[in-house]
Amino acid sequence: MSQLPLLSLLVWLPILGGVALLAMGRLPANTARWAALAISLLALVLSVGLVTGFDMANPGMQFVENKPWIASYDIFYHLGADGISVALILLTTITSVLVVLGAWGSIDDRVNQYFAAFLILEGLMVGVFAALDAVLFYVFFEGMLIPMFIIIGVWGGPRRVYASVKFFLYTFLGSVFMLVGLVYLYMKGGSWQLADMAALPLTMKEQTWLFFAFLAAFAVKVPMFPVHTWLPDAHVEAPTAGSVVLAAIMLKIGGYGFLRFNLPIVPDASYEYAWVVIALSLVAIVYIGLVALVQDDMKKLIAYSSISHMGFVTLGIFIAMGLMRDSGNADAARLGLQGAMVQMISHGFISGAMFSCVGVLYDRMHTRMIRDYGGVVNTMPMFAAFFVLFAFANSGLPATSGFVGEFMVILASFQQNPWLAFAAATTLITGAAYTLWLTKRVIWGKVNNAHVAELTDINKREAFVLAAFAVGVLAIGLWPKPLTDLMEPSIAQLATQLATSKISGP
Repeated sequence: MSQLPLLSLLVWLPILGGVALLAMGRLPANTARWAALAISLLALVLSVGLVTGFDMANPGMQFVENKPWIASYDIFYHLGADGISVALILLTTITSVLVVLGAWGSIDDRVNQYFAAFLILEGLMVGVFAALDAVLFYVFFEGMLIPMFIIIGVWGGPRRVYASVKFFLYTFLGSVFMLVGLVYLYMKGGSWQLADMAALPLTMKEQTWLFFAFLAAFAVKVPMFPVHTWLPDAHVEAPTAGSVVLAAIMLKIGGYGFLRFNLPIVPDASYEYAWVVIALSLVAIVYIGLVALVQDDMKKLIAYSSISHMGFVTLGIFIAMGLMRDSGNADAARLGLQGAMVQMISHGFISGAMFSCVGVLYDRMHTRMIRDYGGVVNTMPMFAAFFVLFAFANSGLPATSGFVGEFMVILASFQQNPWLAFAAATTLITGAAYTLWLTKRVIWGKVNNAHVAELTDINKREAFVLAAFAVGVLAIGLWPKPLTDLMEPSIAQLATQLATSKISGP
């Protein structure tokens, strides 16, 4: 398998599979489902080949493919993966399989088109994590908006058109600034390769403009306060599978962008303006957590929870910048970056699981309002056990993945400033408050609703999906070492780069 172009296969197998499903017209629903499952399973097997063939002692890019694409403009089809990329690609392929299984019986209209959109989206997201050419990255980065726009706009809720247009406009407009920045870097250095851009000497003024251009693109994707308002609407109106992919994978592309663009290309500006990102991250952690407390829609509550928890990702990334420059504390800087990455992977499993649980209830009750539930444990005990586990993980309970990444970021924050750590640690209170209160109102108590009394417990397919998420949550919570070992060389190399100034001239 090591001789195969694994990254190209992981990108194009789902995309071409999705195109084939579209080309076949209105296939029988089950045929489309099985075809999508087979393609996503094959992609998962290939991604496992990435992990088994990965040299963990090598911090550089591996599985590299580099061929001319648009030679007249020096644009290359250049793919590669380090430990950070491999972890996110594996998360993408695992989630895609679970999304296909989870949506098996929930969509009956245009089934082949529905699964085709998810397959194409999977390939484009893998492309984002593997692209080493800036134009190729931008094509994948923008291309993935199209299938998600269609998923929300066609199969979403009553306000799906509003939500899909808002999602598209926010994310598209933010990335226009990134495109301008990339064009400027090409004009200055004559190369679209990310490694060449990272080697360019830039003045502080240039770095500042580029920093905010990249920030505009990636802050929307995370999403950071105050450009987060598109996310709750998108989640509420998206079908369950769309919410799972959006929360589990697409939000991570914002954090990945900071690691690939802001830190290595404009490190001095990233240090100078780290306080901006840190402040916005703390607002997300504290304020958005309080906003989640007052939600009466389960999906909207979990959406705001995602914004709060993703604040730890940006906090860990830019705390590492300060630790490296202020004190030269490479170990603490690596801890912040590791915590940010573990939090990304952990949040992928937890948020995917929480939205899947809401989907299970919605398929039976056709309502997401918290007041319509209560006493679900009495009729769905197996489902309730999974829900409580994921609620504990979302609250940051030790031995779950939700604790590990947040704890690492809090430790790194403490070494920078104890007050930052204190503010970040408030999520352990607010997160427990809104998540456990949700659990109390939905799962526990007496059955006071005739519809709840008629509920049936999860079937084998639903149990498998939730069990797979549970394995991810518990595996990272109990034994995060394999994940951190996979990413450590690449993160150590990045931390070392942060200490090097790139300022050229005044």
